[in-house]
Amino acid sequence: MTGPPTNFFNPSLSDEWFETILSSLNDGVFCIDEDWRITCFNRAAAQITGVPREKALGRPCHEVFQSNICEKACALRFTVETGRPVVNLAVTIVNSRGNRVPISISTAILKDKQGRVIGGVESFRDLSMIEQLRKELDGRHTFGDIISKSPKMEQVFDMIPVIAESDSTVLITGESGTGKGLVARAIHHLGPRKDRRFITVNCGAIPETLLESELFGYKAGAFTDARRDKPGRLALAQGGTVFLDEIGDISPSIQAKLLRVLQDKVYEPLGGVQSIQADVRIIAATNRDLGQLVREGRFRMDLYYRVNVIHLNLPPLRERMEDVPLLVNHFLARFSALKGKDISGIAPEALAVLMGHDYPGSVRELENIIECAFVLCPGGIIQTHHLPKNLQPKIVHPRGGTIQLMDRYERELILTALQSNQWNRARAARQLGIHRTTLHRKIRKLGITFSDKDDRLRM
Repeated sequence: MTGPPTNFFNPSLSDEWFETILSSLNDGVFCIDEDWRITCFNRAAAQITGVPREKALGRPCHEVFQSNICEKACALRFTVETGRPVVNLAVTIVNSRGNRVPISISTAILKDKQGRVIGGVESFRDLSMIEQLRKELDGRHTFGDIISKSPKMEQVFDMIPVIAESDSTVLITGESGTGKGLVARAIHHLGPRKDRRFITVNCGAIPETLLESELFGYKAGAFTDARRDKPGRLALAQGGTVFLDEIGDISPSIQAKLLRVLQDKVYEPLGGVQSIQADVRIIAATNRDLGQLVREGRFRMDLYYRVNVIHLNLPPLRERMEDVPLLVNHFLARFSALKGKDISGIAPEALAVLMGHDYPGSVRELENIIECAFVLCPGGIIQTHHLPKNLQPKIVHPRGGTIQLMDRYERELILTALQSNQWNRARAARQLGIHRTTLHRKIRKLGITFSDKDDRLRM
């Protein structure tokens, strides 16, 4: 069914005709009376829920139709109490075999000829096949724990396996929260050192006085309280990979020692007199411009060239906004598994707000936003009021409602895609994941026009 069922009940229709009509539908349909007991239950409803019709009739609907919104956000109760239908709401039910089944539901009230409410009706469609296809499609945009369908990130995906096979030093750049650590880990796990340790050192979080001993270790007696030898991160990662996060923050003295590791593959622990071989691969990352730091004399030029053998730059989330829906679904699935609470999706209005945010904290900021909304949402669908307070002003639109708000954000998304593709509409359509004719239709609908002279946007 493409919409909610009719809301008027015709008692002149014979039971046999009524049952024939219901049985011919591929969507499940059930009706309830004023006491919320099931009065009709068609063949498709029995197949989807796994509950035979004879066992469903007469029982309270929540005992049969066990969805993730039954207790706190029942769609049928909302319709009965407000008179407003629900159309194609995505939820999850648990069938009689204990399996979770994704469905979409539509609701309406049942009235007699005098207009009195005598119950409600709900239709539901099994989305298992569609959900499986969606997961397969999402899987094509996944590389380990990195999720993206952005052309820029797909180039990174293509490079990672090639880089992993070598033993060269890698420099990963990008703003904070873009996933530099995930890329570093992917390189390690795809390479020949995958069976050895992957050690992370956050150079920006460890004080300079401790960073040297953390990296290179120390010998007993090297300083007060050094009663025994302690191996550093380089020793612990022997044969594996050391990930130096925020390498742009290390001091000149440690830069010199790190240069020796990269150049000669040896180092000396603090207080030691003998050199130790360093059989490790170095992957470094920074959110700073190392080239600018070199020009300012704050980062050694020779170390810069030793580190920057292979360079990967990760775009911020605001440059790949087409990834937001993918990432939202990923984070919701992960939090559902970790916290044992069933949140089935996000409302279009809330997603529109997320699509209009510029994400100075990139992917990590989006993850935090979804975690906050996940905690605040009691169950069912995340709404705009579940989002963090700093996003709430963006849903206030005194001169228009939800449709105007979504149009505004859709327009901004299309403009961003066009600008990032030098106004090439075919490439912009591919980036947005829509057909070119769909993009043309949206451009006309949203009033986006082009100059005939240079094909650039004219506001």
